[in-house]
Amino acid sequence: MLLQVNSSVKRERTIKTLKERNSLKKAMIAAVIVLAGCSDSSGAEEEAVSRPAEEQTAEQMMIDAPHISQKPELMRGCEVTTLAMLLQDAGVSVDKMTLSEEIKRVPFEENGVRGNIHEGFVGNMKTMDEPGLGVYHEPVAELAENYLPGKIKDMTGESFDSVLAQVEDGRPVWVIVTSTFDKLPESEWETWETESGPVKVTYSMHSVLVTGFDEQNLYVNDPLDKKNRKLPREEFIAGWEQIGKQAITYEKAAD
Repeated sequence: MLLQVNSSVKRERTIKTLKERNSLKKAMIAAVIVLAGCSDSSGAEEEAVSRPAEEQTAEQMMIDAPHISQKPELMRGCEVTTLAMLLQDAGVSVDKMTLSEEIKRVPFEENGVRGNIHEGFVGNMKTMDEPGLGVYHEPVAELAENYLPGKIKDMTGESFDSVLAQVEDGRPVWVIVTSTFDKLPESEWETWETESGPVKVTYSMHSVLVTGFDEQNLYVNDPLDKKNRKLPREEFIAGWEQIGKQAITYEKAAD
């Protein structure tokens, strides 16, 4: 009798485990469908509160920059939405929809050749019902230059210490990072053949505005989440470096 009870319990545990695995698998599949281009990411963090500059130190800094949501109009429009935050922080009156119309575009695919993410926004920015990806720093910096001629700093390729230095000086920084805010496995990457040659891309990409930091964390205005979202610093930098160290900010007017 005891043997039968134990066997029954084991079967129930096995069934429960299988159900849990199936539920997790379904959730992961759903996440892959949604996380194409600018994507939601796991791990919601508490919102940090900005403090006056005189109360802040080099070990903890926070900028009270505008926050804009890319939804519902621009499901893949994290890059231009984050650019709108940056420009508004610089005092420019411009919105995400205007920038979405002005950014250079390239087709997702034409005659069997993929669009080059370095040359323009690839595919459809507004809906997930049509293929699309995103855009890298070059077209974004070019568009920003139209609004702040001679004052845009494309810092792509510099170290993350340079990004932190800008934030410490009171300027938020537009960046592209992996959507997991950490280094991606190689399986998340693919190489596209474009008219300009092969380009390595990932659908797990996202753009946010870096607004602050402390010893262990970074704070970002996330167009898919909230203002001053707290994220682990070391992991974020690893994801940022993996996707090309892309960063843009602006120069403040001289006092």
